[in-house]
This record gives sequence, structure tokens and C-alpha cells, in this order.
Amino acid sequence: MTLDNLPLETEAVITTVGGEGALRCRFLDMGLIPKTKVVVKKIAPMGDPIEIRLRNYELTIRKEDAKKIEVSMEETKE
Repeated sequence: MTLDNLPLETEAVITTVGGEGALRCRFLDMGLIPKTKVVVKKIAPMGDPIEIRLRNYELTIRKEDAKKIEVSMEETKE
């Protein structure tokens, strides 16, 4: 499943960060790295952008970018 399909207030773990070149580096710089827990906190009224919570801060990203980040809900238990 990709981050844009994650339901509100559902915790998941990032498994793969897509994108190429500068975009992928930007994702990684923002803390979107594999094995990081993430929760979708808000979705704009028109569906774009979405606000996510990770590493104790909120980050707003475009839905198009969220489609490049794969998440898994099974791996959240530690």
C-alpha cells in the first residue's frame, strides 16, 4: 500500500521510498526513510495535500509524492 491510501489515524511503517534523484533525496532528508513509523493526521478538503506525523513532527506532502512511498501496517508492533 502507498502512503496516499493509508486511512486517517492509522499507524504504518515505511517500507520503500520511491522517486528518483533529487526528489528521493528530499524525501530521505525530510525523515521519510524505511522502518519509520508514520500516521496520516489530516487530508485537505479536496484531497491534496495530506499531513502526516513522523518522528514527533508533522509534515505536509502532496498526494502525488505520497504515492511514491510504500508503507506496511503489519510491521508496527515492536
